[in-house]
Amino acid sequence: MIAIGGSIGTGIFLASGYTVSVGGPGGALLAYVLMALIVYFLMTSLAEMSAYKPTTGTFCEYSSLFVGPSFGIAMGYNYWLNWAITIAVDISAASLIMSYWFPEVHSVIFSLMFFALIFISNFYSVRVYGEVEYFMSFVKVAVIIVFIVLGTMTIFEQPHFGTQNWHQGDAPFHNGFLGFMTVFLFAGFSFQGTELVGVASGETKDPEVTIPKSIRYVFWRLLLFYIVSITIITLLLPYDDPRLSIQDNVTTSPFTLIFSHYFSTYAADIVNFIILIAVLSAANASMYSSTRVLWYLGRSGQAPKVFSRLNPYAIPIVALLTSALVGSLVFLSSFISNGVLFSYLIQLSTLSGFIAWFGIALSHYFFRKKYLPAHGGLSMLTYKSRFYPYAQIISMIALIIIMAAQFIPIMSTANYKFLDVLIIYSSLILFCIIFFVHKFKKGGRVSNLT
Repeated sequence: MIAIGGSIGTGIFLASGYTVSVGGPGGALLAYVLMALIVYFLMTSLAEMSAYKPTTGTFCEYSSLFVGPSFGIAMGYNYWLNWAITIAVDISAASLIMSYWFPEVHSVIFSLMFFALIFISNFYSVRVYGEVEYFMSFVKVAVIIVFIVLGTMTIFEQPHFGTQNWHQGDAPFHNGFLGFMTVFLFAGFSFQGTELVGVASGETKDPEVTIPKSIRYVFWRLLLFYIVSITIITLLLPYDDPRLSIQDNVTTSPFTLIFSHYFSTYAADIVNFIILIAVLSAANASMYSSTRVLWYLGRSGQAPKVFSRLNPYAIPIVALLTSALVGSLVFLSSFISNGVLFSYLIQLSTLSGFIAWFGIALSHYFFRKKYLPAHGGLSMLTYKSRFYPYAQIISMIALIIIMAAQFIPIMSTANYKFLDVLIIYSSLILFCIIFFVHKFKKGGRVSNLT
């Protein structure tokens, strides 16, 4: 549920229709299918390493062990910064969502309230975090299942079951390769968070059994929730429907449009509430992940040891407070700058997530190629991922393409500046700086990752 919940957010509830309007029905569906396949490769790689060596430090520990110390420390700080910033982004978004019902109440009030709830959820036993995250993930999954059922019923009411939408205009691939690539980038952002199950492996009962078991079904559930949902949208709404091009209004969400067919009075309220749950779930996961990564950096000596201290509930209290402080300061700054910084932070966090995915694939590649043969071979694995090494190589190539193409959406704006492109790639720049500084400080050769 954590893996599924981590990948279900505003991308599917609010902006899934936007992807159809940009890439057409064929472009949107193909992009999500290919991205789901890449996520499957990454998750099975993570499952194999987690089952072999459970860790509470995420795959950053795998990066250090199987790739090299410099790569590991750069990955650790990149992933911590990613989730610390995302705390601010998600809580800010939650407060803005509340303005749908309470436009007269200042958003800071809701931000402080949500921030306190998320902090308390992470302050006590990890079981509290797990139960809260499970409940919120369950709500999101239940709504998507209802959407699929109602959407399927509606399709049978359409002429030719809606297949005419696939032949309208320049469908099925609207805007050609550019449209497909834009949706592919968006699909990557929508799936970010699936790796969170690896963060919890060291705090899970019987991780050698439960982690692979959880990850084994992730691919099929992602296919059900994302692919089936996108398919239903393409059969019910043509890509040139003007409502699909709006991605920041709950009343134009495909979920709202379908629910309004059956619950016309409360459709927008239902979808807005689910979006709120999705954002708070993401904020809860962000607080948990950033805390564990910073704790791992302190425990491994890559950050001050104070970050490895635990409270009586076995929670990394200093790491939690520091991550919460960074998140709160950034989210307050986003209000001061009237939302400009908020937009930049989303872009920075997104690229950091892709860097983390690349780290999973590269770590597993070296784990199988160099580490495992020297420690007993394949017979030591309780869970084996499939398609090695092709899955890892394909994933790394795809992620390099995605990271290189991050500038494509901004090129469509009229007044973009070089500074905008620089900010988009700032996470990659910071990652490289940390890697090279640590490499030269240790006197190692840059060409020798391991």
